[in-house]
Amino acid sequence: MSHPKAVVFDLGKVLVDFDWNRAVQCFSRISELSENEIFDAVIKSDLLIRYESGFISSKEFFKQTTALLKCDLDYDDFRKWFGDIFEPIPEMIDLNNQLRASGVPTFIFSNTNELAIQWIRGNYPFFADFNDFVLSYEHQCMKPDAHLYEVVEQRTGLTGSDLIYLDDRIENVESGQQRGWQVIHHQNHSTSTISLRTAGVPLN
Repeated sequence: MSHPKAVVFDLGKVLVDFDWNRAVQCFSRISELSENEIFDAVIKSDLLIRYESGFISSKEFFKQTTALLKCDLDYDDFRKWFGDIFEPIPEMIDLNNQLRASGVPTFIFSNTNELAIQWIRGNYPFFADFNDFVLSYEHQCMKPDAHLYEVVEQRTGLTGSDLIYLDDRIENVESGQQRGWQVIHHQNHSTSTISLRTAGVPLN
């Protein structure tokens, strides 16, 4: 098998950790619903799936969420509460820096939403250090749907084993593998780094 020509990273739980409970706890201060009810009504709901699939706008998501939670909230506060759930994973950020220093193109491929990306882009400089981004809400489609993987191939100009893809969710990894991509089921920095080296990806 040929050495990969580009590395494709998932975002959540790979480059950034996240905790939905941060947002839930904020909303619980102004909603009559319990934290468990808020989690079920918003985070585990079809509403969030539709938002991350790009079928509703951020303003519409705000409107529907505050209606569900029966609360009155300023949009700017909503954006902060919903966005401030992330922490960069330093070892993985450094891994991307090593790849870039070695001349390897890197890409982000994520099921996500506009508010999350606005927050990450505005608060974490590392996010600018990628060649391109394939984000679910911009393509009305979510992993593991094959169409979103086709978008990655179009944006990278690569197919098959020329791509190596890291994701923490096995179903997403398997969809890449079905297309002939080299894949890594990401669990931690050490094992993913070893897998990249084994695949022949140059690292400083």
